[in-house]
Order: sequence, then structure tokens, then C-alpha cells
Amino acid sequence: MQRGHILGMLGAMLLAACGGADKGNPAPPRVTTPAQIPQMVSHMAVPLSMNIADIERVLEEAVPATLWSIDQQEKACVPAVRLTLCLKHVRPCKGDACKDVPCRTGFKKAKITPDLSCRVVGQVTRGKISVTGEGGRLRVTMPVRASVSARDVGKLLSETADGAAEVKAWIRLGVGKDWHPTAKLDVDYGWTEKPGIEILGKRFTFAGKADPKLAAVVARLERDLPPKLRKLNMPQQVEKLWHSGFTVLTLNARNPPVWLRVTPQQLGVGDFHFDKGQAVVTLGLVARTETFLGDKPPAAAPTPLPPAASVGKTSGFRFALPVVADYRELAPVLEKELAKLATRPIAVPAVGDMKVRFGSPTIYTTQGGKIAIGLPIAARAHMGLIATRGTVWLTGRPVNQPGSQRVEVKELVIAGDQFDLKGNILMRVAQSPAVLAGIERALGQDFSRDFGKLKAKVDKALSDKRVGDLVLDATIEKVMHGVVQPVGQGLYLPVEAQGVASLRFDPLPEAK
Repeated sequence: MQRGHILGMLGAMLLAACGGADKGNPAPPRVTTPAQIPQMVSHMAVPLSMNIADIERVLEEAVPATLWSIDQQEKACVPAVRLTLCLKHVRPCKGDACKDVPCRTGFKKAKITPDLSCRVVGQVTRGKISVTGEGGRLRVTMPVRASVSARDVGKLLSETADGAAEVKAWIRLGVGKDWHPTAKLDVDYGWTEKPGIEILGKRFTFAGKADPKLAAVVARLERDLPPKLRKLNMPQQVEKLWHSGFTVLTLNARNPPVWLRVTPQQLGVGDFHFDKGQAVVTLGLVARTETFLGDKPPAAAPTPLPPAASVGKTSGFRFALPVVADYRELAPVLEKELAKLATRPIAVPAVGDMKVRFGSPTIYTTQGGKIAIGLPIAARAHMGLIATRGTVWLTGRPVNQPGSQRVEVKELVIAGDQFDLKGNILMRVAQSPAVLAGIERALGQDFSRDFGKLKAKVDKALSDKRVGDLVLDATIEKVMHGVVQPVGQGLYLPVEAQGVASLRFDPLPEAK
């Protein structure tokens, strides 16, 4: 019975080898859907600087060189000298005891000299304003000189008094919703040398005359400085920065081309700090980051500059970094592996050893998250009495462990239904242990090398990269791998890259 079965099978194979067109099983449907790469949100630091010398210039323009002047007549420029004298008390007393004894004969607060009138003439001028950064504030110092003359004192003499003061201001800069800089001032002054003169052996100061004027200068400084800061044109700089953020960056030039589109969403404002003569405010840019494979996508259309927002605590640069094994690169690897198998007979179950030749395989994505593998096969056995050829289609499922860069192809099976006996022979060849093991071995991919090469290119692409008026500097610090997906371009391994990034505002010189 067993011998008859084998002979029958052999006869059928011989008949099949002699007649009819060679064929295998139908090719599975092709899926060309591209990789669905997720959009992510990144938070980038954007330092925007203003030259402290420019702030000094604004202050120089805001504060006049002559702070105030005076020219007025004083009735009592030098007050009268008065004397109190008791010649006789109501009762006898001595020494300090007389203080509590009423005076019978004498005079009280009698004028010895009259009030001396004069004409007070003078002015207060300022020196060069100096601005330095200290801590989180600006320190402003303004030297002041006072020159006040008491002329025609008692219609007899004139004296000139010189004095010096220093106005100090601490300015905490900020940014308003309209992107104009704001300033909160803490202003004070103190005389280092009060203006005064000495007449008749007594010193008289004019600080009382100068103080109200200096106080008015301080009040004017507090009132006028914030509007004057508008001359720094900060909104124009921020708007230029905002528009520069709508860009497309090259992450990888080819094999495959990878592009990163950056679309700003929000711009926030942090605190000022001071470094090397610069007042630096840290802006927080919130942007959508999208990755594309293939053709370069268009940059998003710039939107109007939004009002200034506060900077959140979230930071970091995040984007999808797709690692793709192109089927055009996998097919030669599989062809080479099958060529090795073909150098010796392949044991085919229920048939025996067969001499097999393989043509160039075809690989693409099919339905159900699988890949289709078309194997052109020519097989001969029994001293050439059995010969058949055709293309057998298999399907397999690419899998990897989450977080792993190692991808394997499992569940390799014949696609569709089995057909005639000739087809069964081809399918038995394709399903032989040696062939299945060779396919799994060839298509098993370790993406570590591919990812390493891509990461090196991306690191270089994002390092000190000029984008219009911005210079991007980003570093990848962490990567997270997803689950492999068969897509139109090949085997797509989703990778989320995280790191830190800063955008330096460095406007290009204006074209002349």
C-alpha cells in the first residue's frame, strides 16, 4: 500500500512535470500605505539678548544733562543770630539751679544780627550713566554735581557751594504681553558731599533746596524709562525669530531621505539674566515636530506672533526618528542567503533531496501587518525525472520586543490555498526546514547599526545648524523604540528621540 502510494505520487509528479504551464500560488495584495509617523511637541529654549550698552544709550537720551536749576531771592539766606540773657532772677540762685527760676531783669531771644537776604543761583548736572548687570537686575549709577551760589549775602558778600550726589537705581527687566520690555525700578540717591557755605563762622547747607529737585528727577526716571525701552525694538526681533521657526530640517539626505518639520505653537517669556555685557531673556518656544520620509515637505505657513506667555516647566526636544529597512535592501540579502542553500541538495519532506535554484525574491507589505515574500523556484529531483518551476508566495509577520532593535520574521506560511501537485512540490520546497530557516535568518534585522548611523547623521544635522536668523543646537540624550510595522517603504521601527535643544537668535546681516 505504501509502495503503491509512493509510485502513484511519483507518476503524478512525472505527468505534472510534462504538461501544463508552470505556476505557483497567487501573489498576496500589495499595501502601499506609508508610515504613520506621530507628531510630537517640543519645548526649546531661545535666548534673546540685548546689549547693555543700548540700555545705557536709552537712559542717556531719557535723562537730560542739566537736571535742574535755581535762581531766586531768599529773605533769610542766613538767619538772624539771637541771644537770651537774664541779668537778675526773681530769687537768688546759682548755676544750673537758675534754669528753673524765672528771670526778673533781662531779654529773651534778642536779635544780635539781622536776617541776611541773598540770591540763590545754581544748577545740578549729571555725569555719564553707567549700567551693569548684577544678579537678576541691572545696576544703574548716575553721578550728580551741584553748584549753588549765595549771592549778595546781606548785600555784602557772595559764596559758592559745590556738592556731589550719586543716584542709584536697580532695574528688574521683564517683557509685556505686547513683547515690549518693561522695567521695575528701585531708585534712591544720597549726597556724598552736601553743598554748603560757611558765613560768620557757621556752615549752611543747601541740600534742602536740592533734595526736592533730585526727588523729582528720580520720579521722572521711574516714569520715563519703561516707555523709552521701546526704542530697543524687541517686538521686531521676536517676530523675526518667530517666523524663522517655521522651517524644515534635513535629518538624513538619502537612504531614506528624512525631514523634520518644525511648526511653532507658542512663545513664552522667562527671566532676564546678564552675561558679558548682554541682557539675556530666555524665551520658551513650544513647537510641533513632524518627521517625513521621502520627498521634502513644505514648511508650514507662519502665523502671526502670539502674545507673550509664561514659560512652563516642561522642557526638551522630542521627535520621531523613523528607522526603515527598505525592501529593496532586504531582497539582495535574502537572495544571497538562498544562493548559499542552493549549493547543495535541499531535503524536501515527502519528496526527498532536490536540487533547487532560486531567482531574485520580491518583498513587499501585504494585509494584516505582514510581509509578502515571492520566491522564484526551479527544482529537480530523481535524476531529472521530476522538474518544476514557478513562484511561491509566503507571508510572515515581523516582530520585535518593545524597546528592542532586533526584528525577526515569524509565522512564515504559504499565502492562499495550495493548488495542483506541481504547486505542492514548489510549496514543499518553500516550506522545507532549510528554506524557512534561511528566510528567517536573512530577514532577521538588527537595527542597531542602521540606527547608529542615522543617529550620527541626525546629531550632526542638529548641531550648530543655521535656520534663517536662528541657530539650532540639539543633542539626543534618550531614545525609545516602538513595535516594528510593515509599511509601504519597508519595515518601519518607530523611535522616539528625546534630548535638549536651544535656538540662538543670530540675525543675518541686512543685505545692502
